[in-house]
Amino acid sequence: MDGPAPKYEPLAEIEVDQVKPERQGFMLTGQGPDLAEYQLDLRFEMPLDPRTRTVLGELLSHSDLIISRRAGPRTLVALRNRRERAHKP
Repeated sequence: MDGPAPKYEPLAEIEVDQVKPERQGFMLTGQGPDLAEYQLDLRFEMPLDPRTRTVLGELLSHSDLIISRRAGPRTLVALRNRRERAHKP
């Protein structure tokens, strides 16, 4: 190994409430623990046949999303500060 694996900082955890088929994929919507509404557009570069679209839609409707990003030193500090401010009454 070349060193420690890069750390990823979770930005949002979303419980998928709705999966809407779109022309090239799906639009997933859901609510995070912060009660904010989130939307994710999932697009495929290839056409999906109806059966595949149905199966994928069903699988995605029973999923949760965790959106993370690789965090650099400045990003970690900013996210930590924002999280601390959000939890203060």
